[in-house]
Amino acid sequence: MDYRRLGRSGLKVSELSFGSWVTYGNQMDTKAARECMAAAWDAGVNFFDNAEIYANGKSEEIMGAALKELAWPRVKYVVSTKFFWGITEGPNTKNTLNRKYLMDAIDGSLKRLQMDYVDLVYCHRPDPNTPVDETVWAMHDMIERGKALYWGTSEWDAKSIRAAYEFAEKYRLRAPVMEQPEYNLLHRKRVEQEYAPLYKDFGLGLTTWSPLASGLLTGKYRNGVPAGSRGALERMKFLLPQLTDKAANEAVGKLEAVAKDLGGSVAQLAIAWCARNSQVSTVITGASRPEQVTENMKAAALIPKLDAAAMKRIEDITRPVSAA
Repeated sequence: MDYRRLGRSGLKVSELSFGSWVTYGNQMDTKAARECMAAAWDAGVNFFDNAEIYANGKSEEIMGAALKELAWPRVKYVVSTKFFWGITEGPNTKNTLNRKYLMDAIDGSLKRLQMDYVDLVYCHRPDPNTPVDETVWAMHDMIERGKALYWGTSEWDAKSIRAAYEFAEKYRLRAPVMEQPEYNLLHRKRVEQEYAPLYKDFGLGLTTWSPLASGLLTGKYRNGVPAGSRGALERMKFLLPQLTDKAANEAVGKLEAVAKDLGGSVAQLAIAWCARNSQVSTVITGASRPEQVTENMKAAALIPKLDAAAMKRIEDITRPVSAA
């Protein structure tokens, strides 16, 4: 496992990381989470991603309990959380990045995680109803008070990220360091085109999510929706049109030959392809069993094998079906 700087910061994160979205509090309890995190740790992972909204706070509770049982030195690992949607009802606790919500939300997350601070905190979506200067000041103060070390954004458009950075720079405040966008072989435009000026201008780092396109790039949906898969979950049925797309699944079938030639699976190839992008600091993976974690982490061995010839083969197969 290699370690990369998070944007222009001095913080180093493992090129592959482990996240709790979908699984923690829904498919996994503390024991299962601890086993998966231990498997990731053994593979060299040092970054564990979370969010307030995941399982309405339960995901943070599970990760916090698992980390307490694992008892790793705090300086050895990186933990994140994210704020925007909120988990309680009220005019200042839902779909906002106002100062009142943010300063309360971080205290709630730290309590659930059983931590004194988180390493990374994200504004989980942009808030058109709160002035960006209010949000930047709140995130600056959160860091100044020692409750977080770095802050960033998730699924913000480039214009909004630039506005936040330029305001922070003007007033010498803590500026956003990283963005967490979806990025995979079928979802590429934002990372590869929209954000391109931000890498050069601000040194924006990326902690990308959904490298397997919600499981489509594993190949498991080529013959329908298997029982026990993400697509079979009632609350994930909105993904079915994407997961069962005929052209995309045919492309996945063609990728199998490329993966085989490189000595890996289609899933490992898809993860490695994301990490092959030099702008990506870390690729967040997910799993519900330790065996899945171990298999995903083998993708690290494929990254150096993705030479120009392999990348062209992948490009020729996937570019025609890349939706965004």
